Amino acid sequence: MFHPDDNSESRVFADKVDRRGFLRQTAGTVLASSAVALPARSYARVVGSNDRIRLAQLGCGGRSHGHIRMAHLASGQIPLEVVAVCDIWSVAREKRAAQVNDLFGADPKVYKYSEQMLANPDIDGVMIATGDHQHAKLCIEVVEAGKDCYVEKPFANVLEEAKAARSAVKASKQIVQMGTQHRSQPYPLAVRDIVQSGQIGDVVRITQEWNVNQPRWRHIPNFDDGKNPPILKQEDTDWQRWLLGKADRPFDPHVYLEFRLYRDFSSGIFDQWLSHGSDLVHLWTNETHPVSAVANGGVFTWKDGRENPDNVTVTLTYPKGFLYTYSSCFSNSYRSFSRIQGRNGTIENYGGEGASLFLATKEGGLHEMDPEGNAGPRYTAPPTMGPPRDGAKIIRVPNSREPDSLGPDDDDVNHLMNWLNAMRDRKQPNATVDHGFSHAIVCIMAAQSYWSGKRLYWDAASEEIVDHQV
Repeated sequence: MFHPDDNSESRVFADKVDRRGFLRQTAGTVLASSAVALPARSYARVVGSNDRIRLAQLGCGGRSHGHIRMAHLASGQIPLEVVAVCDIWSVAREKRAAQVNDLFGADPKVYKYSEQMLANPDIDGVMIATGDHQHAKLCIEVVEAGKDCYVEKPFANVLEEAKAARSAVKASKQIVQMGTQHRSQPYPLAVRDIVQSGQIGDVVRITQEWNVNQPRWRHIPNFDDGKNPPILKQEDTDWQRWLLGKADRPFDPHVYLEFRLYRDFSSGIFDQWLSHGSDLVHLWTNETHPVSAVANGGVFTWKDGRENPDNVTVTLTYPKGFLYTYSSCFSNSYRSFSRIQGRNGTIENYGGEGASLFLATKEGGLHEMDPEGNAGPRYTAPPTMGPPRDGAKIIRVPNSREPDSLGPDDDDVNHLMNWLNAMRDRKQPNATVDHGFSHAIVCIMAAQSYWSGKRLYWDAASEEIVDHQV
C-alpha cells in the first residue's frame, strides 16, 4: 500500500524508485523456463530455539527494502541474520547488499541468479519480493531447494501456477508464509472474533473502497527521456530471465520497472490491493473462495500508456450468502473505508488497506428496518458515532497501538516474527499457502472478468474458473 512517506521530500528520487519500482527487477531473480530445475533437498536442520536463523532475500527491489528492515527489527527478538541477497539487476542487488551491511554490520553473499543462491546450504529461509508474475514459480524453486519461504502477495496471478505452487508447498516440509500481513495484526483479528461470535448476526454484505489520487505505479517519470542517465540499462540485467516464461518482447524498462501497469505481468489493483482486501474478507468470514465475480472499470484519468485500469469495481458472491464489493479510484482519494454489514449490526473501518480504526454498532440491524421511517435514526449532520441507543464502540485491543485511519505500514514485524517462530517450531504460520491460494482465486477471477466482460464462476470441485453457474 501507498503511505505518505513514500513521497516525502526526505526521500531521494532513487529511494522512490527503489521502494516500488525495483520490484520488477527483483522479479528477474526468477528462473527462466529454460533454467535447470533444482532437485528437491531435504531440510538440512530443524531451527532450534537457540539457533540463529539465516535468511536470504530473493529480489532486491523496493519491497525488499521493507523485508530487510523487518528482519533487522526481528533480530532484536530472535537470533537472526541476513546472509544472502539475489537479483539479476546489478544495481538492485548492490543496493540491497549495502542495506544489509548497514543494518547488520556484515556483508551478505551476493548472487545474480536464484539457482546459485538456493544451492547455498547455509540458508534457512528465503523472502521473495519480485514481480507479481514470478511469485508462484519462485516459491516452487525455494521449497524444492529445501528452504522455508516468505512470499509476497499476490501468491499467483495465473491459476495453473497457483495450483502448482500450492502442490509444491504441500509436498514439502517447508514453512511458507504469505505476505498478507493483516493476518498477524491485532485489529483485523479482533474484528474476526467479533464477526464469528455472531455479535452482528449473519454477514450479508462486505464493502471496501480504497482510493488514492495519483498515477499509481507510474512513479518514475521521464526516466528514459534521453536527457537523464538511464535508470535501467539492458546490459545490467537479464531480460529473458525476468520474463520468466512470458512471451518474448523487446526490452522495455517501463515494463520492467512499472510492471503493475501491464496486464501480462500483473493485474494492477486486483493483484496489489484486492489480494489484501479479499484476504481480510476470508479472515473475517472463514470463507475460502467466491461463487462468482464480475468486474468493471477502465483507464479514466491516467492515460499514460498503462494497460491495467485506474478505476475499477468487482463484486463477488460467497457460499455463505453474502455480497463482497471492492472498489478503487485513482482519481479521488475521498474517505477510504471497509464495511461489514450483518443482520444485527455493522462494523465500519475508517481508512484504506491496513487501517486499524474500526467501529462496531447495532446501527442497521433488525430494530432499524427502514431509516426513512420511524424505525431508523435521522441525521441532520454527517454522523459520527451514530445515535447513543445503538451503542457504537470503537474497537480497541489491549496492549496494542491506538487505532487510527492509517494503521501500520507494510513493514509489520509481527507478521515476520510469526513466520520465524513457525520456522523454529515447525508449525503452520498465520498466512498459509491455502490462504494464498484463496486470495489468488479472487484476483484471477476479477482480472479475467474485467478483460472478458463476463460474470465468471468458481467450480470448487474441479478448481476451475467457468462462465456458467455451477
